[in-house]
Amino acid sequence: MSFPSITFKHTRTDEAKHLEELVTHKFATLAKYIGNEPSARCEVEFQKEAPHQSGLVYRVEVNVSVKGKFFRAEATDETFEKAIDVVRSELDTELRKAHSKRESLVRRGGRKMKDMLRWGK
Repeated sequence: MSFPSITFKHTRTDEAKHLEELVTHKFATLAKYIGNEPSARCEVEFQKEAPHQSGLVYRVEVNVSVKGKFFRAEATDETFEKAIDVVRSELDTELRKAHSKRESLVRRGGRKMKDMLRWGK
């Protein structure tokens, strides 16, 4: 299973191919929270803060839309790779929470239906 369509937006073309492959590889593990949702979209933006030469210079912003819900993560770090790791971790947390909440609501509804069928209430 792979992550749904990912749209990239960046200003530097020299590292673009490498960064796109890295994001696709890292985000593949997040696909388990999305499933086979055809309307899922992911937008990734890479940006280098212009006036700086060192420090927290590289910024990555990711917007994910799944079933009408919007998830967003942003990180600024010393390299694009580190920023991608931070963003992936934040998205993993958000998507996992939403997934477990949805699952618990489904299970709670199932228990309620079973009780209604069992006891006729």
